[in-house]
Amino acid sequence: MLGKIKSYSKKLAYRRSLRTRFSLKRNNARQLPRLSVYRSNNHICAQVIDDTKGLTLAYASTLSKGVSSSLKKKKCTIDSAKIIGSRRAEKALASGIREVIFDKGGYSYHGKIKALAEAARENGLKF
Repeated sequence: MLGKIKSYSKKLAYRRSLRTRFSLKRNNARQLPRLSVYRSNNHICAQVIDDTKGLTLAYASTLSKGVSSSLKKKKCTIDSAKIIGSRRAEKALASGIREVIFDKGGYSYHGKIKALAEAARENGLKF
């Protein structure tokens, strides 16, 4: 019984992420890059993706060398999400990207995802 509940919740999360991605594509008339977020129990990563070319323009994660050395713990916390958001915004602005579309990937907008988004906004990204 527990296996069925677990797989059903994964199925719902997958549907939610697909629904988010399709709505982003439908509403993106100017073809802006997408700031995609992935969160696991131990790590968080964010990348700026150009969907028209299929390229990753900028990437930051708690596993990256520059980020992992500045963290006290190597786990995904709200502080690490803020660091990832600020690093992501700095790299995107350095490569000339000022405006993105935020793809939270089916995760609810609170906690680590919210901290990452607010840190990116504070450092100059618009979405």
